[in-house]
Amino acid sequence: MPSADLPLLCPVCSHPLEYMKAAAARQPRLLCPNGHSFDAARQGYFNLLVGKGTAFEPDSAAMVASRFNFLGDGHYLPLAQAVASAVVPNLPQEGAAVLDSGTGTGHYLRRILDAAAASGRQASAIGLDISKFALRRAARLNPEALNLVWDIWQPLPVAPNSVDAVTVVFAPRNPAEFARVLRPTGVLVVVTPRSGHLGEIAAVAGMLGIEEGKDERLAEAMAGLFEPDGTFDVDIPLELTRAAAADLAFMGPAGHHLDLGQIAARLENSPEPVTATAKFRLFVFRSRIHGAP
Repeated sequence: MPSADLPLLCPVCSHPLEYMKAAAARQPRLLCPNGHSFDAARQGYFNLLVGKGTAFEPDSAAMVASRFNFLGDGHYLPLAQAVASAVVPNLPQEGAAVLDSGTGTGHYLRRILDAAAASGRQASAIGLDISKFALRRAARLNPEALNLVWDIWQPLPVAPNSVDAVTVVFAPRNPAEFARVLRPTGVLVVVTPRSGHLGEIAAVAGMLGIEEGKDERLAEAMAGLFEPDGTFDVDIPLELTRAAAADLAFMGPAGHHLDLGQIAARLENSPEPVTATAKFRLFVFRSRIHGAP
């Protein structure tokens, strides 16, 4: 069950949202003092998008299923461990709050919460994603978190100076909003793919290439709001079945313009195991507006 004191704001009036536990024959709800109410979906997540919602295309149920299968098999476990190692030491022993922006199926947040508990820290969590299909999975994996449908490009429904860590793993970034919601001692952890990421299968499977200058654009976006506090590379050699390689390709941006069958057909002549190297860069930032150490 999610913590009742997570620092959520109503997307309509910006007043605090209170988590109301489920009553007989009712789902939990989020309620603000002005009477704006958001009932949990049957699968356990909340949809806070109001009005026109969002113009962006969410990941489909099929893409999410491929991601769930691939991550669930542990292929990216070293990355999940690296993210948790960057976050957990920066959490206070009590009252910690983590915001996972672009939580997807909740895989990386699950590792953070488990590592926090193993270190004796009590951490609550908010997971944001644009895809309700992803949040159905996340709500099952992380039932103690508040999993919310939200567009990261809109002002976040989170109170200022209220979370100790923001994580962004292969998701859009809204630096101004991240700086607003982080506490003075908080950290922002961002993961991006590096040049050559999955290069052995990318062209065959129809995956999008890594744009040049990604690191420079990230630094430019963070300038004035955050100070860099560490950069770590994570390389993961992979040996995959053709089915797992198809899931890997389909679970990312390629899934928005190719279906799983098309990707599988491109890989059908590849020898097994399909080998590739996942190449990631993990950035740790601290807020400048609060006075980074």
